[in-house]
Amino acid sequence: MKVFGAPRRYIQGAGALDVLGTELARIARNVVLVIDPIVDEAHGSRIAASCAEAGVQLRRLRFGGECSPAEVERLEAELGGNVPDLVAGAGGGKCIDVGKALANRLKTRAATIPTIASTDAPTSHNYVMYDAHHRLLAVEKLPANPDLVLVDTQVIAEAPRQLFLAGIGDAVVKLFEVERCIKANGRNIFGADPVYSALILARGCYEVLRDHAEAALAAVDRRKADENLEKVVEATVLMSGLSFESGGLSLSHSMTRGLSAVPKYAHALHGFQVAYGVLVQLVLEGRDEAFMGDIFAFFERIGLPTSLVALAGAAPTAEEASTIARLTLAAPHARHFPRVLAEHEVIAAILSLEDRAARPGVPLSAAV
Repeated sequence: MKVFGAPRRYIQGAGALDVLGTELARIARNVVLVIDPIVDEAHGSRIAASCAEAGVQLRRLRFGGECSPAEVERLEAELGGNVPDLVAGAGGGKCIDVGKALANRLKTRAATIPTIASTDAPTSHNYVMYDAHHRLLAVEKLPANPDLVLVDTQVIAEAPRQLFLAGIGDAVVKLFEVERCIKANGRNIFGADPVYSALILARGCYEVLRDHAEAALAAVDRRKADENLEKVVEATVLMSGLSFESGGLSLSHSMTRGLSAVPKYAHALHGFQVAYGVLVQLVLEGRDEAFMGDIFAFFERIGLPTSLVALAGAAPTAEEASTIARLTLAAPHARHFPRVLAEHEVIAAILSLEDRAARPGVPLSAAV
């Protein structure tokens, strides 16, 4: 059986924060907003004014820094038993996830207000829980996708460039992962058969990024939203999120299991990890040299990593390459591949990418 999931309403544009109250009022009148302290300092009064004008009763709770069970319990305690109609999260990925977690705990509706575009998490019903030492505990799920996703693209344009680039990295891989999942008769994030619409969205996402990523990054450098940035944000936040949830994932996202277990790669941004991971996937697929040369050139032009040296400044030891390969293949999404992969194949692909980065003329297929 096929399942397609999506947010109830998606709003995007420069100045969107000014209509947040109006959009929330469509859904709820009593709202709790979990907000990153930096975002609160910059935009809290603007958000409060928008909500007051729309007749929305808003309570702001400052995010403590980690999406952990302890943080959710702290926020719940601050509410003192008062359950809102909706919980929203405003900030980066962790802040948004803790908003989802609180909404789930309170059995209420959820909304997301991303102030960076580093992943497609705002549209997703997933959220990730960590312990106090930032070790992954679990990937949890809301009963449904958020009721509202609101993205102010001028706020995004003013955020750090590397976070915007990481969002491009997270999104550019989705075409190749959805293709693999569908061909492997895999399951999407809803545990159902992938829908063909997700593949169409993933293709569109990839095309937008290839056509507009460089110009959008230039807009971020100018700290000014423009049409190129608007297109890329729609691709990285909306199209990417819809395609991966309803289409499924594959080896690229599985690589994060392995990379996160090696300290020198563990703290690389998620989008950079999966961008590197998709190159490993494409090598293992046996893509031809012309294709690999093209995607290498694109990654290098915009600043995405093409090797582990580029990801974190150091090549892997033999033991580290083995750890990455073993844990990658243990991830559930790694099964979404045309064949059952062996650890030595993944290690060979990893080493082949390091060799290619050091010696650009070396064919990638030679080592696998």
